[in-house]
Amino acid sequence: MPERRASYTAPDWAREGADWPNRAASRFVEAGGVTWHVQVMGQGPALLLLHGTGGASHSFRDLAPLLAERFTVIVPDMPGHGFSSWPARADALSLPGMAKALGQLLQALELRPRVAAGHSAGAAVLAQMQLSGQLHADTLVSINGALLPLPGLPGLVFSPIAKVLNKGGFAARVFSLNAREPAAVERLLWGTGSSIDPRGIELYARLIRFSQHTAAALGMMARWDLKRLQRDLPDLKGALVMIVGANDLSVPPTEAGRVAAHRPGTRMATVYAAGHLAHEEKPGEVAALIFEAAGVDDASSAA
Repeated sequence: MPERRASYTAPDWAREGADWPNRAASRFVEAGGVTWHVQVMGQGPALLLLHGTGGASHSFRDLAPLLAERFTVIVPDMPGHGFSSWPARADALSLPGMAKALGQLLQALELRPRVAAGHSAGAAVLAQMQLSGQLHADTLVSINGALLPLPGLPGLVFSPIAKVLNKGGFAARVFSLNAREPAAVERLLWGTGSSIDPRGIELYARLIRFSQHTAAALGMMARWDLKRLQRDLPDLKGALVMIVGANDLSVPPTEAGRVAAHRPGTRMATVYAAGHLAHEEKPGEVAALIFEAAGVDDASSAA
């Protein structure tokens, strides 16, 4: 089992979720050893939205309703994140494990997305799902996606440090205590190159108060290995579009160029005056780019 899950504190849906964004679209689904909090909204072809490490469904609070004008949008909280439960299997926080668990969630929902968009680590999960057959999308959209091992020193130390911090769950509890105030969270988000509204900051702070959420983020980082994905990426089927925030300080915009060089046919689009959380800063612009990638230029022109 994952490390000391019984000692983690988790948000309560009736309390912390009482005013959760898009709450009316929320449901809880058992699949793949996880009780998933997932939001499903809209009509049309299915579109899967995946948040990154340390995020949750609130990250798409403004983007998802825009996409729901044309699609049936599926927005899960990753295992251990937000209001989804801690996974029953330790490998569910790894890239292949998360891809498998999400595939089982889609089976339980009886939905087959033809478009999928992921932010940061969520983009890597989508690529893994597509490569391993849990997803059969025509179009994948990466929003500031981390699809390749980071070059240089960060790539050498990122996962080992996360493994040390994650050991025993101590760091998750300490982090939850020290970074629970909105001002502290705002400083953390500022370090990504993004500036989001007070409501968004408060939602991140609300989750960081709980050690399960932070432990899941650290657990993902500790198990994150993109070397196999890098090897297999040239075989990725479907269209791949890399959306980058020009001011991203977490995943440098140049990473999209590395992906394009590694995987022929990759397209790129830039959101200016936006950082790592470009989809929260400029949801309308990101929605338009996703519609374009999916072959829909304007939501209002839908048949």
